[in-house]
Amino acid sequence: MRLNIGIDGPVGAGKSTVADAVAAKLGILHLDTGAMYRALGLTALRQNIDVQDEQAIVDLCGRLKISVSHEADGQHTFVEGEDVTGLIRTQEVGMAASTVSRYAEVRKAMVRLQQKLASETDMLLDGRDICTTVLPNATAKIYLTASAEERARRRFLELQKKGSEESFEQVLREVIKRDEQDMNRPVEPLRQAPDAVLVDSTNLSFDEVVDAILAIVEEKRRG
Repeated sequence: MRLNIGIDGPVGAGKSTVADAVAAKLGILHLDTGAMYRALGLTALRQNIDVQDEQAIVDLCGRLKISVSHEADGQHTFVEGEDVTGLIRTQEVGMAASTVSRYAEVRKAMVRLQQKLASETDMLLDGRDICTTVLPNATAKIYLTASAEERARRRFLELQKKGSEESFEQVLREVIKRDEQDMNRPVEPLRQAPDAVLVDSTNLSFDEVVDAILAIVEEKRRG
């Protein structure tokens, strides 16, 4: 039976880095689905397409080729063959991704691609609607979260390393705004699946979070 694991959670919860570590320990691939929406958001910004223009974004999604590959240093995300991995982690792209992900036709297209990839091999997927929509029959489902303040603190430190001059207060406001957008969008809003196990990382170390998720996966596999 295919081993599929889903991790959902809000922005800044550490899903991607934790998922990388868990997947490596299990010897399976990790698909960061948020990177796919970020790639679409980046392209819209580059082409000066208004992310609030739903039809324009749906049209862009329909003609855009977004793909991923798994390398020694993790997932790489491509748009029309261009590696955009290093360009999609800005706050601006994150907000654009949150907006374009609200559109039903965009989500349908992305979900189809994600389900296809997960059907081909053992895989861990992280995102906003993995456990509720993409992999409703996943072997293990996890909802990873932390307080808004803790998530903003982590994001602030990450941005500082990149030379950003944003204040902590600005980052916190953006985290809260992203939460509101993601949890209140009309199509597949962010929520904890009824059968997902909650992992609150606010007061846990990185290794403790990884170990907690590995224990959940092992328990679910034993069934």
